[in-house]
Amino acid sequence: MSETSTGSKKQEFQATERIEAPQGGPGRGPMGGGMVGQKAMDFGPSAKRLVALMRPDRGKAVAVVLLGVVSVLLMSIAPRILGHATDLVFNGFIGSKFPAGTPDSALPAAVQGMDVVPGEGVDFDAVARVLLIVLALYAAASLLAWLQGFILNTVVQNTIRQMRSDVEDKINRLPLNYFDRSPRGELLSRVTNDIDNVSQTLQQTMSQLLTSVMTVLAVLAMMVWISPLLALVALVTVPLSLIVTAQIMKRSQGQFVAQWRRTGRLNAQIEEAYSGHALVKVFGRQAEVERTFAEENDELFKVSFGAQFVSGLIMPSMMFIGNLNYVLVAVVGGLRVANGSLSLGEVQAFIQYSRQFTQPLTTVASMTNLLQSGVASAERVFELLDADEELEDAPALATPAVRRGEVAFEHVSFRYDEDRPLITDLSLVARPGETVAIVGPTGAGKTTLVNLVMRFYDVDAGRITLDGVDVAGMPRSTLRGQIGMVLQDTWLFEGTIRDNIAYGRPDATEEEILEAARATFVDRFVHSLPDGYDTVIDEEGSNLSAGERQLVTIARAFLTDPALLILDEATSSVDTRTELLLQHAMAALRTDRTSFVIAHRLSTIRDADLILVMEDGAIVEQGTHESLLVADGAYARLYNAQFRAPADEAAVGA
Repeated sequence: MSETSTGSKKQEFQATERIEAPQGGPGRGPMGGGMVGQKAMDFGPSAKRLVALMRPDRGKAVAVVLLGVVSVLLMSIAPRILGHATDLVFNGFIGSKFPAGTPDSALPAAVQGMDVVPGEGVDFDAVARVLLIVLALYAAASLLAWLQGFILNTVVQNTIRQMRSDVEDKINRLPLNYFDRSPRGELLSRVTNDIDNVSQTLQQTMSQLLTSVMTVLAVLAMMVWISPLLALVALVTVPLSLIVTAQIMKRSQGQFVAQWRRTGRLNAQIEEAYSGHALVKVFGRQAEVERTFAEENDELFKVSFGAQFVSGLIMPSMMFIGNLNYVLVAVVGGLRVANGSLSLGEVQAFIQYSRQFTQPLTTVASMTNLLQSGVASAERVFELLDADEELEDAPALATPAVRRGEVAFEHVSFRYDEDRPLITDLSLVARPGETVAIVGPTGAGKTTLVNLVMRFYDVDAGRITLDGVDVAGMPRSTLRGQIGMVLQDTWLFEGTIRDNIAYGRPDATEEEILEAARATFVDRFVHSLPDGYDTVIDEEGSNLSAGERQLVTIARAFLTDPALLILDEATSSVDTRTELLLQHAMAALRTDRTSFVIAHRLSTIRDADLILVMEDGAIVEQGTHESLLVADGAYARLYNAQFRAPADEAAVGA
């Protein structure tokens, strides 16, 4: 593995900056994975923030509310009118039992308060007219509800699209140290699983929640209109419903947060085991990987089961309370009909309203688990969106008119961790056209040095200049546009070989791409592939050898025509003959360019204009290959360890 962030820095981040999740320990896999856990936000603020994301579609949101109001009003009026049809049928049936012309005084006391006409039966024409009106109301309400759902779906999908866009933009603004301490699987889980869960939650709950709230208000108004006493009876169970729901939600919300954090942890373990599948096989760690997966899977099962079970108690609890409400309304309503205070149709309508009143509460309760799960996922997305970003570029300073590639470190100090200095008061100058080789033991700070030039990290003290301009005052895009970098760890994108070479310069012509390929000997192996430069490779580059992938990345850097070239063990994956050819090609490329070459194989940097020997973040020696050998210091020890020891062993063997 390359020293992308140096070995000591990696250890520090893993040891000090990973925040353990509250359940079950660190969650490390056999390959060192962990997860970043942060304190979950409260349900209320997170839900409000989620709803606030819909603000750009406020016009459509208003239309959704208006359509919902009209739909609910129509649905609420229909039972009252339907109760009139019941009265027509009942009064007609009772009237048919008495002879025509019977005086009201001769009718039973319970009948005298009704609109009964002795001798007349049921007026089916009137009943039909009432039923048609009710049918029209229900049809109109359903049409408006469908239109409301259609518009709301548009709002939700626009919101999720914007959330994904915000996350993508955020990832591009995050500093490198965020990715150093965040397992890839955990980050991918937030970007994919959690956002998908938020989408499903909004899709399934927003319309029903909005309709339910408006239904409760409209139905309550109708119940009070029919009978304030029965309305009071129906409201008796509401506080009980709220108390039960609040208590269950309080217990289940934390479990939903744990569920999605455990999901991210499991994804991180799976991702690292899959990415390192060959390594797992080589070291025979399959059993340990399977055991770790089983442990994480069991923990996810436990928290998921707990979250779903506890939140699932809301629905049966609300149904029980709703049935109590129904019994109370039926008993009191029957007594009111018996004493003539209410008609049968009014009681029937009221019972319908009581069902419509408790049904939205039950619906809301049944969606609580979905809502809590969605808000828990939203919290995790918001944690990513709220992470500290890379410092903004300062106002751009004047860029040099002529690119020379002179790099100067002036009393530079840097540390990854506050308690462990890495580079202290380092000064050096790389002249235009010089090749500066950086050598030293692992963790000495070699890659850190070039990372500071690239502004992957900013210095703590001092400054770094490129052609006399402080890099801290240059926009990162401008700075990095003048630098070509080739790392030991190759990374190719899914696409053709041509696309991968042109990644650094999308506007490059075909001839320029071919010229870069020939200069870096990519052209030698491309013609042996079935589709040549149009050969499609995946992001792992599995259909190319390690050396061929390295050549493609070098060609990519050649094509950018940089003022400053950084090679971090760039030839470590190629054979000796190809390495020799590449050295000649890079020697031509380095003409009139400053080059930083990080190397462990000292044979590759003998011709460097300046060799820097680093130990513990400091330059302990500098000079040419010959002068450093004569000095018989740290460089000589490194050189002798590579070349003389094998020679001595060969002599002893002979």
